[in-house]
Amino acid sequence: MTVNNLPPLVTVFGGSGFVGRHVVRALVKRGYRVRVAVRRPDLAGFLLPAGYVGQISLVQANLRYRQSVQRAVEGASHVVNCVGILFESGRNTFDAVQDFGARAVADAAKAAGAKLTHISAIGADTNSESSYARSKGRAETTIFSMLPDAVILRPSIMFGQEDSFFNKFASMARMFPILPLVGGGKTKFQPVYVEDVAETVARSVDGTIASGKVYELGGSEVLTFRQCLETMLSVTNRKNPLVSLPFGIASLIGSVASLVPFVQPPITSDQVKLLKTDNVVSQAATNEGRTLAGIGIHPTLPASILPTYLVQYRPQGQYTRSGRAA
Repeated sequence: MTVNNLPPLVTVFGGSGFVGRHVVRALVKRGYRVRVAVRRPDLAGFLLPAGYVGQISLVQANLRYRQSVQRAVEGASHVVNCVGILFESGRNTFDAVQDFGARAVADAAKAAGAKLTHISAIGADTNSESSYARSKGRAETTIFSMLPDAVILRPSIMFGQEDSFFNKFASMARMFPILPLVGGGKTKFQPVYVEDVAETVARSVDGTIASGKVYELGGSEVLTFRQCLETMLSVTNRKNPLVSLPFGIASLIGSVASLVPFVQPPITSDQVKLLKTDNVVSQAATNEGRTLAGIGIHPTLPASILPTYLVQYRPQGQYTRSGRAA
């Protein structure tokens, strides 16, 4: 649908974040007009060169204030919610951002007659031990009660240039002599490339995948926590020993670290709870085709992407000789 011969308008909440910026670029390549709704538009100007003049606009919106959310959605034919947090800080709680915030976006989309694509996470469950997973689960329930034709995407851990997983542990390997394996490193992940997630979002906006469903997005490899860190160490040419850290001790460390204000904790007690459950695509989603492969996207291998950005963590950066480790 076009308005006055203009391409459709898509509002992307959290468009300047790790996932959001890739979603914006995927939509722009398809010719959509994109309205990026963020708390600090003055810090999102780097997105503008991704499109032609006027194709991308920046607006201020805060999920706590429904009027700002409603203004950001006005005139949009589709809304994408990429907003999420990995740990709580001050007023940015899981309930406020991932439950109440998602409800505000869904409510605004419904009022505007727009369709909605919401990015959740594998493990979302209203009965989970983890506050993060419970808030994600409640958001999904609320969204489908308001917009039965919404599309919900549940990615596993995502990798890409600005990711908060491989970058985090690569940075730790550069600073500390050992790396902790919470729970012995047995938790399974299915790392998915952020651009594959963005492509899925774009297809949902195109309307080429079925609506009213939950898609679980995982890569082509299932790796344990230990294997993820071993892969990272191999790419960065480092040999930090991996030391098993029981869940109980890790939870205690996370609780103490979370008390330090204005500092991102290396791990939280809630993240420890998440690590007790595998983060992989369910068999039901695979059988029903609610996966990347099921919608025709061949998952990108981590081995083809990780060296392109983890090279900065090698002892001598890009000049580190192959096989030389620190």
